[in-house]
Amino acid sequence: MPAGAFEIHGLSDEFLADKPRFGDVADGLLAFVGESVLVIHNALFDLGFLNAEFARIGRAPLPEARAIDTVGLARRRFPGAPANLDALCRRFGIDNAARTKHGALLDAELLAEVYLELIGGRQPSLGLGSAREVATESREERPARAPRRHEPDAEESAAHAAFVRKLKNPVWQG
Repeated sequence: MPAGAFEIHGLSDEFLADKPRFGDVADGLLAFVGESVLVIHNALFDLGFLNAEFARIGRAPLPEARAIDTVGLARRRFPGAPANLDALCRRFGIDNAARTKHGALLDAELLAEVYLELIGGRQPSLGLGSAREVATESREERPARAPRRHEPDAEESAAHAAFVRKLKNPVWQG
């Protein structure tokens, strides 16, 4: 275990020596999550690791569209403010005093509380919908779309040039 990683999570080589490998627990993990929406803090980062492990054992990746990224929710709700789990706990008055290392179980419990606050508090909008409906609504804020080109094609470039020719006294010529 690299020293830097050990400082973050406290898991030593000795501790991990008798633990099962990912391939040994993947079926159980997939059965546990089922078709649920996954609430993940920094989803792309964590899904990257999970999907790399799924690829190593010949399994399909978990789609990004299944995840609600609480970092994204926090950044949209509080632009410019820190969006890490500790900062969000402080913002919402959630006790994280027991969090001395980055640990999955405690972090998941804290994130559950943070997520409830991010979607509007313990009773969002005074609605009576189920947790799944609320999660689906939050996920719909960020529709999944395929990556796109960033450079214009010839037709788009021509249309842009024609549009620019129609402008009278553009600011860049002043």
